[in-house]
Amino acid sequence: MSLQELETQLRPLFLAALAGDAAAYRLFLDTISVRLRGYLSQMLARAGRTEASEAEDVLQETLLALHLSRHTYDAVSPVTAWAHAIARYKLVDHLRRSGRHAGALPLDDEAHRLAGPAEGAAAEARLDLARALDALPERTRRLIDQVKLQGASVADAAMAAGMTETAAKVAIHRGLRVMAQFLSKRRRQP
Repeated sequence: MSLQELETQLRPLFLAALAGDAAAYRLFLDTISVRLRGYLSQMLARAGRTEASEAEDVLQETLLALHLSRHTYDAVSPVTAWAHAIARYKLVDHLRRSGRHAGALPLDDEAHRLAGPAEGAAAEARLDLARALDALPERTRRLIDQVKLQGASVADAAMAAGMTETAAKVAIHRGLRVMAQFLSKRRRQP
């Protein structure tokens, strides 16, 4: 199945799922799981990790994140690109937690292939955002994700991170400043 055919199949399913259609949601998850399992297995293999259960663990984390983040989906964007970005984010998290630096993960252009030609600048912006987040320490990245992307309160995110609210605010502020510097450097590069 071509990427365009996959997007054509998955997008209406996901939109129906967002409207409360449980059967459409199950079919969406089953279909996207096949695609993401292959992607994760391939990327883990490229990072020197070949155990099938490891790809399955990251896939399950990704599916959970898709479920918890479904409200962040922008209906004008390809659902496959959105799902892929979450999968890559979870893969980088997994490699960091397992003691393998995410820098060992080769950059791939799968996001561009998944986004398709109509997505262009928006897909590039999301990829830049993901790279800027990846450049942050894990705790700061999680705080920014929870507060700025997921909409959690600073107090809740601070409690989850085991820090004071003031320390969380400082970490978020500093992290956003680092991200802004990262992104401005990327814009200046030819």
